[in-house]
Amino acid sequence: MSTDVAVLTKATATSVSKPLTSWGSDFAAFEGNPDFVLSLARGLRIIESFEGRTEGQTVAEISSHTGLSRAVVRRFLITLELLGYVEAVGKLYRLRHRMLRLGLSYLSSNSLVAVAKPTLQRITEELDESSSICVLDGDEVLCVAGAVRKRLMSVGLSTGSRLPAYCSALGRVLLAGMPEKQFMAYVERVERRSLTRKTIVSRQEFVDEVRRVRSAGYSVIDEELEVGLRAIAVPILSSQGAVAAALSIGTQSSRISVREMQARFLPVLKDYAGLIGQFVS
Repeated sequence: MSTDVAVLTKATATSVSKPLTSWGSDFAAFEGNPDFVLSLARGLRIIESFEGRTEGQTVAEISSHTGLSRAVVRRFLITLELLGYVEAVGKLYRLRHRMLRLGLSYLSSNSLVAVAKPTLQRITEELDESSSICVLDGDEVLCVAGAVRKRLMSVGLSTGSRLPAYCSALGRVLLAGMPEKQFMAYVERVERRSLTRKTIVSRQEFVDEVRRVRSAGYSVIDEELEVGLRAIAVPILSSQGAVAAALSIGTQSSRISVREMQARFLPVLKDYAGLIGQFVS
């Protein structure tokens, strides 16, 4: 079973320019802030627009995806090309390997990621199941580290994979760690779609479930994200007691029951989450 099946394609953000100003609608909140660098924000938006577009993009496509004018996009692409971050192949632009430096800078400087990788490997070896650590990135769950069970038909998340927060065990643990006002804003903002017949989409049922997770200190999903997939997750608390990330085990529903996950996996996850949390500020 491929992880890619479980990962939803991130919706492309668009913006409409404001009249008589070069600010996009999603940047408008920062207009007038002397410390906000609009050109940097535009460049990052262009880089992010390449996500999932392995064949590359034309200037016109990037303009459409970002809401920026073709002239602005072209200037940024020329700059990125001169710096070695993108390459032009005919009319298409593609990201180059140098772009990995940006991700590696995060991975090498983040204490959570540094501790996570060897810890996840130990968890996976001990339980013989794939494990992962994720954080919230906007309204989605982002995997920052993972270890995959080395067998056929393994279920696992790789670094950079994304999942919807509302129907993943990792996401519900992270949502449960939000202040109530912030969580309710998420509830009203995010559409909950049925990915399987078991996915909770009812507003009240979803709110009740996340509050149950908050009280219990862990989350279990049973084929809500994908048919045949079960997962259990616990929070990783920072030294200040805030939910900094979530630690999870994912497995095939045909192999492991929910009861076994709670009895065998949960104590191990809680122990390792506590260990990791000691290194997270």
